Amino acid sequence: MRVDVQAALDRLLGAHVDLFGLPEEHYETLSFARLLRDDRSAVAIAPLQYSDVDVGESSPSRCLDNGLWLCELDGLRHAVLLCVSRESRREPGIRIEIMVSAGSAGAAVVQRCFGALEVAVQAARTYRGKILSLEASSDYRGLSGGINVHRLPTVGRDEVILPERTLQLLDRNVLNFVGTREHLRRLGQSTRKGILLYGPPGTGKTHTIRYLATHLPGHTTLIITAEQIGLLSAYMSLARLLQPSMVVIEDVDLIARDRRNMGPCEESMLNRLLNEMDGLKQDADILFVLTTNRPQDLEAALAGRPGRIDQAIEVPLPDENGRSKLVRLYGKELPLEDAIVIEAARRSEGTSCAFIKELMRRLAQASLARDGGNSIVSADIDEALDDMLFSGGRLNARLLGGAQAMAAQ
Repeated sequence: MRVDVQAALDRLLGAHVDLFGLPEEHYETLSFARLLRDDRSAVAIAPLQYSDVDVGESSPSRCLDNGLWLCELDGLRHAVLLCVSRESRREPGIRIEIMVSAGSAGAAVVQRCFGALEVAVQAARTYRGKILSLEASSDYRGLSGGINVHRLPTVGRDEVILPERTLQLLDRNVLNFVGTREHLRRLGQSTRKGILLYGPPGTGKTHTIRYLATHLPGHTTLIITAEQIGLLSAYMSLARLLQPSMVVIEDVDLIARDRRNMGPCEESMLNRLLNEMDGLKQDADILFVLTTNRPQDLEAALAGRPGRIDQAIEVPLPDENGRSKLVRLYGKELPLEDAIVIEAARRSEGTSCAFIKELMRRLAQASLARDGGNSIVSADIDEALDDMLFSGGRLNARLLGGAQAMAAQ
């Protein structure tokens, strides 16, 4: 919340103050007690130093690293110190101290300042409604190193190539559910929800999440990969602060598989996830979306207990109609005749969305090599499918998302 704190301080203190820069302290946190020392280690005045913080806007936000404001309000002099907080076993944060004269007037200044800062942090305008992930710290303690803001293009409903029945299931259980939250709350119903997206690799689960993230107005999306599950507590703190929010845990089977195959550290992470999902208040506006390629491997405590997962939605391999749409979508800049679209869709039976995307790239390469990209012919499909399904062997077909198509041959 560094940017929100900086903005609140700028509003509070205004322009009619004296602002001084202070040098960076690498091993301890600056304080007024430290500044008042008058010896060889006294802190010197330094130029103002700022850091640019990426918050997902067109330009970064500029935040002061260390600063000392000398202020006067209604005849009352006071000082405000901002610095990097360095506490053992905790992520670096921002520390703010206020020095005032004793008495009720000074106490009122302190209360006004910290009250305004608390309001700014709770409002959290900087990151609300964006798509975020935490950056792991470089040390061994498993702490967060900051927030990444993801700029994802808007995904239209017509760009989500799924069976209509699956799309309707998504709309009812996510988009429509979110739209009726206030009414559900009024009727005494829970406003938290858990969705499991499952299906073979490359069928579009991540693409579906992008569609949901860009069609949930006002929602903050937090994306957690399996290796980041150690940061789950920090993610959930953000989810509560920035709610309504959607918490996405990708490849959840990597941490929620059968306990008999787990070590103590893995089981601890699973228990943490289960406790977070159970510990939410009924009126928490938090939507969990979990994805897996191996639903059969999920731990029964996650998949078998009602209340954690409210709806499982299969993201299947595309049918022939879906494959035709994918061919047109990924080949929209190619000179595709209707007959070629039909042939490519028919001959790619049993393949994933990722396979068809790669097929279109190979058709483009073949066309460029033959006539500069002016036409696509059946021979281009022959060559591409042979390379993707047969010449590279079963491993290549599996890597590209065509294993089922090869097995059907």
